[in-house]
Amino acid sequence: MPVKKQISTPYYNIGQLRVDYWNELKDRTGELSRSDKGTSVEKNCIHSINNLLQDLESVECFFAFPGISRLAKLKKALDRDEFTALANCTADTTRELVSDTYRSHPDFLEEDVNSMELVEEQERKDSVRKNYFEVLFVEDMSDHEERHLKRKISEIREPNEQFTYGIVVQRSVQDALIALSFNHNIQAVIIRYAPPYRSNAISPLIEPYVEDLLNLDLTEQPDKFLGPILGRLAHEFRPELDTYYVTDTALSDLKDSTIKSFKRIFYRSEDLQEIHLTIMRGISERYETPFFSALKDYSKKPTGVFHAMPISRGNSVFKSRWINDFGEFYGRNMFLAETSATTGGLDSLLQPTGPLKKAQEMARDAYGSQHTFFVTNGTSTSNKIVMQALVKPGDVVLIDRDCHKSHHYGIVLSGAYPVYLDSYPIEKYSMYGAVPIEQIKEKLIDLKTAGRLDKVKMLLLTNCTFDGMVYNVERVMQEVLAIKPDMVFLWDEAWFAFAGFTYTYKQRTGMFCAKKLLERYQSDAYRAEYEKHIKALKANEISTLPDPDLVRIRVYSTQSTHKTLSSFRQGSMIHIFDEDFRRKSESTFLEAYMTHTSTSPNYQMLASLDVGRRQVQFEGFELVEKSIELAMILRAKINDNPQLNKYFDVLTVHDFIPDEYRETGLAEYYDKKEGWNRMDDAWEKDEFVLDPTKITLHIGRTGIDGDMFKNKFLMDKFNIQINKTSRNSVLFMTNIGTTRGSITYLTNALLQIADELDEKLKSLNQHETEIHKKRIHSLTKDVPPLPDFSHFHHSFQAVPGVPGGDMREAYFLAYNEDNYEYIPLLDCHKVMKKGKVLVASSFVIPYPPGFPVLVPGQVVSKEIIAFMLALDVSEIHGYRSDLGLRVFKESVLDRQKTMTSMGAMSAGAKKIDLNKN
Repeated sequence: MPVKKQISTPYYNIGQLRVDYWNELKDRTGELSRSDKGTSVEKNCIHSINNLLQDLESVECFFAFPGISRLAKLKKALDRDEFTALANCTADTTRELVSDTYRSHPDFLEEDVNSMELVEEQERKDSVRKNYFEVLFVEDMSDHEERHLKRKISEIREPNEQFTYGIVVQRSVQDALIALSFNHNIQAVIIRYAPPYRSNAISPLIEPYVEDLLNLDLTEQPDKFLGPILGRLAHEFRPELDTYYVTDTALSDLKDSTIKSFKRIFYRSEDLQEIHLTIMRGISERYETPFFSALKDYSKKPTGVFHAMPISRGNSVFKSRWINDFGEFYGRNMFLAETSATTGGLDSLLQPTGPLKKAQEMARDAYGSQHTFFVTNGTSTSNKIVMQALVKPGDVVLIDRDCHKSHHYGIVLSGAYPVYLDSYPIEKYSMYGAVPIEQIKEKLIDLKTAGRLDKVKMLLLTNCTFDGMVYNVERVMQEVLAIKPDMVFLWDEAWFAFAGFTYTYKQRTGMFCAKKLLERYQSDAYRAEYEKHIKALKANEISTLPDPDLVRIRVYSTQSTHKTLSSFRQGSMIHIFDEDFRRKSESTFLEAYMTHTSTSPNYQMLASLDVGRRQVQFEGFELVEKSIELAMILRAKINDNPQLNKYFDVLTVHDFIPDEYRETGLAEYYDKKEGWNRMDDAWEKDEFVLDPTKITLHIGRTGIDGDMFKNKFLMDKFNIQINKTSRNSVLFMTNIGTTRGSITYLTNALLQIADELDEKLKSLNQHETEIHKKRIHSLTKDVPPLPDFSHFHHSFQAVPGVPGGDMREAYFLAYNEDNYEYIPLLDCHKVMKKGKVLVASSFVIPYPPGFPVLVPGQVVSKEIIAFMLALDVSEIHGYRSDLGLRVFKESVLDRQKTMTSMGAMSAGAKKIDLNKN
């Protein structure tokens, strides 16, 4: 496979470049202010500063702060030889930019006041803290017109407004798209008239960071269409933004698609006052948190409680002599907001009609779904709700074998027949990857050949996995729908809730792809493409495009909001994009929701889901991009440090994903010599990609296994919490709460561990050294092969010889203790060599890896026993080391086999009778 040359850059993103250049400017201006006049040092500094100012101008033109105006003042100070003032202003600007303090005191930015004493004095006078954002105006205007626009907007503003904004003006479509990519402060876009397409101001410095945007060719589009096209692109790239259009086109000439692309359309005659008020109104609407606000209002009311919950209002806590420390720890507001009430301004989660209903509707809009439901007992429950809502006994579910255990239990509850799919193994690191699309299609073809395709109801996959494997969601759904056009997809996005808020990641989420495919399949262009595709198929060749007359888009995503976004523990959401929801699934979904949802949901958790939605709509783009950036920084720090890479390896794309699944050839995100590889192309095209925020550290060369490294080193010595471990690796994860200080602390901890290992190795005698080497060899070379799913015993097969097993039957058969026995793990091989078939009677789930290696009704293979014997973990659910492996007795299997055969004969007879009729 030809490998495409990757575009590499010295910085991961423009944010890194920007901060680094400002810090360099600060150092050079400081050096200049201290240098003697007329010396070579002064001359060199002035030359460097001029170059830096020129480079920064090509970046700052996309930002309101510091922006071009601040650079112009610095250039003026340099030209006037005001070197001390230049150094001070540069230092203040850099500090404000790096620390983000400019967003806390935005009013001073326009006045160019940098004195912290004045800031603190104003804070004492004004208790209202303003939220700062930026507005992008897109119009081919002159510099004079730009200054006039900013002056007029400044005059319109009121001092008591809750929000304030800076203005960024771009003069072309390309410049506007770059601004949206670079500038996370932008919250509203005003497109005025018909801006030209091409930019005249893209410097070589920023070109590598905007390659995809520059490849977007709209030159053939008439200028009059570029405004609406830009609106559509802005909405696609950053849908959370409010987009407005100013035009002089007659209302009768505006297309419906144009009207729908914008929040509001203005005409030339409407003044800036109206535009300003509309901007502020749009921000206020997104800022609203219906349930959190209702809960705050409720907590302020004087209330008499003659209902459940003595803890409500804190009465049973703060008056206690024995547990008042509990109240002091959590604070009074927590208890004032604790109630059983569903009236008085509050709402019922089971049948919301007020603020909870509106909060879920706002979450729906933020996450791009058709329906969104809050869940207060975790995604484990969300998974079971969706399974029970859509799948009935006897339906067939294609399910990723190494998915979360809640799905397996959901299968038992629903009575569906699972067809287990095996992920490709990554044996060197004792973990699994993801399920190749070809295996999914093979199972579907097998079921179709056996006449069972009509029984197939759902495909269930984990996206992304614990270790960061991300599917090509659009491709999977399209090729599966080509075989089974009414397939229901359940994407377990427990670790991927954040992905919808940055464009690169969003393309691999269930909701985004569902909307994209629905629009595509309903278009005339797709119908023509499909007909051409069908005509070109060879004999017996399977179509990879679904029939537009048959296909139905039915997609469900479950997300652990609390795992990657702001929410209290167990806060979860179910997102639905289902064409047939109202017609087929709504009643059963609501029944399942009622079944698994508490009548006493935690109001604080619901409020956190509401507030978390507000956060991602305002700063999700920024925070997610920064979490990715910090992950990349950590990868680079470990790779570049000789003391760290002596013991540790950061596993990257080629370690996790075989070549055949990487069409673009992207092998790693960072190389010490080449710098940063751009990942956009791979995330668009490759079958699997690696989420860089999941950082797997291979620790085999330390001679310490993952569990001990986690507990004895990271937790006990440094109080560092991590996600998971394998036999020879540990997994770190960055999220929107990760800080640069956290990355520094972790790096320092790893350095101390490496130093400690150095000292330990020096103290080992010859015999201890040999033991240590053997331990390293065991962790790096003698890795146990990862077992695939074997098969269901014929007693528990839905149809003999056809994929699918009756796990529910096996699960409940074990409720009778006379039906099973225990066999010590060490004796299993011996028993199996004598011809005895061992069949699991329970789930067996080792931690790690955290998914079942055995399920009820599954035949125990010698590979599974070998894997369990090699496991060096203390926690295995469903297995008792003192008793052994729990398996069905042979007599039970014989009896079950007879019953299954009789059932198959009975089913066959019924089928014959029906055929006669």
